[in-house]
Amino acid sequence: MTAENPRILLVEDEELNRTLVKAVLARADIEAVRDAEVIDAPNLAAARSRLGERAVDLVLLDMNLPDGHGLTLAGELAAGTAGGGHKRPAVVAVTASVLPQDRAAALEAGCDGFLDKPYAAADLVAVVAQHLPGRS
Repeated sequence: MTAENPRILLVEDEELNRTLVKAVLARADIEAVRDAEVIDAPNLAAARSRLGERAVDLVLLDMNLPDGHGLTLAGELAAGTAGGGHKRPAVVAVTASVLPQDRAAALEAGCDGFLDKPYAAADLVAVVAQHLPGRS
């Protein structure tokens, strides 16, 4: 991992959503976002595997995944039990739920941010930029 090319783990079960997020980030007007390496995972098992393989700077974490709830992984990262011994990445919960208790649960589980679906491309870029190293 280099400061010039941050790594983002995109945990999202919908292939079309993964494709769209990668396209938006690749066209971002913020260089650090545009140049980030985006690694994707369609479920929690794949996310844990990717996190064990290499360090990432940010996890964009869908909450409703086919093999469990994203907050499980957020809690594991916060507790240091996921990530293969790498430095803990920032975690942004991405969900269609806009209920205040869901936002509170995400933050309590260890998420650093929250992004409501559907979101505008500019909102995605802004939240990614906010949580990349040296950008907060």
